[in-house]
Amino acid sequence: MRQVEIAGLGLEATSGAPLVVLRETDEPHRVLPIFVGATEAAAIGLALAGQEPPRPLTYDLMAALVESLGAHIDRVEVTELRDGAFLAELALTSPAGGRRFDTRPSDAIALALRTHAPVFVSDTVLDDAGAVVPDTIDPLEPAAIDAQVAAFRSQLDQFDPDALAGDGEPDGSANP
Repeated sequence: MRQVEIAGLGLEATSGAPLVVLRETDEPHRVLPIFVGATEAAAIGLALAGQEPPRPLTYDLMAALVESLGAHIDRVEVTELRDGAFLAELALTSPAGGRRFDTRPSDAIALALRTHAPVFVSDTVLDDAGAVVPDTIDPLEPAAIDAQVAAFRSQLDQFDPDALAGDGEPDGSANP
């Protein structure tokens, strides 16, 4: 099992379906997108933003119940990918002992965010469905941003709009 962080929420490019993106905390920092329902995405988004809804959501109620019963969510584990669906387990400790519950990853993540429980993904799931996203520029590094902007401006300065007109040849020469 590898610990992951909730890197954020997104929308799948072609369908617009919501997904949660998990990112491995250690090298090689693989990312794992998991499709979630709209309700679960909203609940995860509120927790990521640190916002509390005017009335408790189901996950807020669940977190309050766990706490009121003297229990503690130890961890969430995305354990398997079966027939295109991710499976997860919730590990909980209570005065009666430890228990594990089968759950959807989206439900477990929404609850983990509210109870500050760590999230883990099995090595097999990361190997099968995770991906290493190449590092680009560091968005917090102003020098890197300035260098990228300067390179783009240089390309614009060298751009010849006449090369796009007429014959379709980028160098302006026409083929007879």
